[in-house]
Amino acid sequence: MKPQRRSLLKRLFASVAGATGLGMAASKAEASAAAPQKEAFNIVTEQDVPLFSGSTKFGNLVFVAGKGYHKEGDIRVHTDEVLKELEKELIKAGSSMDKVLKVSVFLHDLNDYKAMNEVYKGRFGNKPPVRTTVAVYGGVPGDSLVEMDCIAYI
Repeated sequence: MKPQRRSLLKRLFASVAGATGLGMAASKAEASAAAPQKEAFNIVTEQDVPLFSGSTKFGNLVFVAGKGYHKEGDIRVHTDEVLKELEKELIKAGSSMDKVLKVSVFLHDLNDYKAMNEVYKGRFGNKPPVRTTVAVYGGVPGDSLVEMDCIAYI
């Protein structure tokens, strides 16, 4: 009686394992077929080779590359222009300032922190994103007083 029961249990286990394995394989195939694709916008090239994108979408996320302001003006002017550029990129990607989850702020001079905050506050709605602010050794590229990048959802 014991050998028959073991044989029956082995066959039952093999059937369940086989069905589960096939189910998992089918689930993986469906998941990979429906996987979101990366979309890149405003691609900057160097010597005809793609270097970086101004923004990238993946699924319901938008990643906006660092934006700086490369003209005359104080930190208030630079901050305002950078925030306007971020907003334009977000809108083009189907998002908005209210949907920003994370902002990174790179200051040329940490002494500009307070003035930058005066322009920055309120620009992302009532639920502001998390933020990291650092002063960059050697300055922000392109002589901008501030550069910002962000991550948002759609």
